[in-house]
Amino acid sequence: MKIFENKCIIVTGGARGIGLAIVKRFLTLGASVHVLDRETTPDAKNEIPTDVMIHQGDVTDATDVENFVGKVAAQSGTIDVLVNNAGIVRDNVIWRMPEEDFDAVLEVNLKGPWLVSRAVIPVMRRQNSGRIINIASRSWLGNFGQSNYSASKGGLVSLTRVLALELAKYNVTVNAVAPGLIDTPMTRALPEETFKKLVEAQPGKKPGQPEDIAAAVAFLASEEAEFITGQVLHVDGGKSIGAGVV
Repeated sequence: MKIFENKCIIVTGGARGIGLAIVKRFLTLGASVHVLDRETTPDAKNEIPTDVMIHQGDVTDATDVENFVGKVAAQSGTIDVLVNNAGIVRDNVIWRMPEEDFDAVLEVNLKGPWLVSRAVIPVMRRQNSGRIINIASRSWLGNFGQSNYSASKGGLVSLTRVLALELAKYNVTVNAVAPGLIDTPMTRALPEETFKKLVEAQPGKKPGQPEDIAAAVAFLASEEAEFITGQVLHVDGGKSIGAGVV
């Protein structure tokens, strides 16, 4: 069912992992998809369906963002859905974390969504409709060794709530999806023993799949979710509930 036919979707960081799964989900539902990503190497492009419009740019660069959004709006006439997915990790305990690693994570994970949202919102206000979905993380609740990442995702949750309040009268909803442990190239790059421990800490003893996040995003972008705004949907196999018991 092509529920997003003639809809224009923007996905940041859509060249791999969760972002790529989101892109593919929207394509199967009939959408026109634009991706903004720093990495547009041949390997990355090979993973992306040919009918996706790929734009190289940095979500932390206001000029890149404004140029990208301007091109999409001029080409499509509307911007119906923005998925702020681009993110990075630079994990370490605070006493070993360089200041530049704190700054880099906050720049990409929090300032990036703020910049892209700021650029897209005037279009959504004019058309009196839109959806913004921020990819947060279960880590916004706190995670050992992630003072930068958890802070960035906690800030993203707060940004979600503020924008939901500011945009409600323009029929624009703003929500967040908070993934838990998801089986992606990034998590598989962890030492095997570390990955196994993370899986064992899951209540269901298994990781989620990128498609699980894509399904949640598609729901929040749909008309069925028009009365949901300012919310955080945890897609984490129950990890956010608390510690499981074997």
